[in-house]
Amino acid sequence: MKIAHLTSVHARYDTRIFLKQCRSLAAAGHDVTLIVADGVGDETRDGVRILDVGRPGGRLSRALTTTRRVLTQAIAANCDVYHFHDPELMLAGKVLKRRGKRVIYDAHEDLPQDILSKPYIPVALRRPISSGARLLERTVCRHFDHVVAATPTIRDKFAAMGVPATDIKNYPILGELDDGASWTAKNKIVCYVGGLSAARGIHDTIAAMTYCQSDVRLALAGDFVGTGTKEIVQSSPGWGKTDHLGFLSRTGIRDVLSRSIAGLVTLHPTPAYLTSLPIKMFEYMSAGVPVIASDFPLWRDLVEENACGICVNPLDPTAIAVAIDRLVNDPAEARRMGDNGRQAVLGRYNWEIEQARLVALYADLRAPS
Repeated sequence: MKIAHLTSVHARYDTRIFLKQCRSLAAAGHDVTLIVADGVGDETRDGVRILDVGRPGGRLSRALTTTRRVLTQAIAANCDVYHFHDPELMLAGKVLKRRGKRVIYDAHEDLPQDILSKPYIPVALRRPISSGARLLERTVCRHFDHVVAATPTIRDKFAAMGVPATDIKNYPILGELDDGASWTAKNKIVCYVGGLSAARGIHDTIAAMTYCQSDVRLALAGDFVGTGTKEIVQSSPGWGKTDHLGFLSRTGIRDVLSRSIAGLVTLHPTPAYLTSLPIKMFEYMSAGVPVIASDFPLWRDLVEENACGICVNPLDPTAIAVAIDRLVNDPAEARRMGDNGRQAVLGRYNWEIEQARLVALYADLRAPS
């Protein structure tokens, strides 16, 4: 089957799109093309043909020009199935459906809920735009053959609309981030991997470092998001106990995890995050690193069921600091939690299980005649 994955936003080696979905489908024998917009150029990697339509100039250019270029390239590829990953490509998906193609929308987030916490959208406009996004989903997605959702909550939302939907969770690839290093190789480091923004708790995380009683440092692996975030964070006293490593390769992330005694995922209680399944939490677990996670009901149930970390109020820097000190000062407990998390990933929360479900979905989605 000829398959094209489309994105106008994500990086070409995006973990969910390229490393997991595209490579898995290519390994299953499909002819897979990935259409991206980053200006790096065309290439073939791991059996996946990557076609580049050029880097957009900004959000407006991306919405008006890049989406059209992605659609043009998609039509030229003449595939059987088109699997797109960005809400702004919904109308392109509808065009492809009208041309008799099979179309899958991959809902990484709950779009209407996600809009409510977007820092670049004026607060007064968030609810009207969110309502418009909800109407767009209801109007357009019913024409698609399938929706692939990142969480069961998102899956259920589309299923309630009468749209065929399957949750394919963004769980870790087994062995990718676990280097097998001994726990004795750990340093007094806690880490956070991901975008550095207010909604993801960066201000509270840095503030927590000022309350830590232990001799611990914070390793940040990711880029700052949002106007002024970097300047505000760097002016905090906690910045003196922080090492900003920038955006890291997967190998770089593995190295940071191998040295860390805990991994932070203290996201704020936004509507989108409350029901999310953050990949970073599962990646920490896969590397045998205990998690310090936001005390959301869904996350708390997961962490407590697997005894793999500590849940805290993400808006309370002192609570975050207490959890950090607890794991730094009790390495035996930290190691037990880390081992529990690793075993949970080996048994349940891994991409190999989700990969089989993705391949089965495509097997059921026959190419049109």
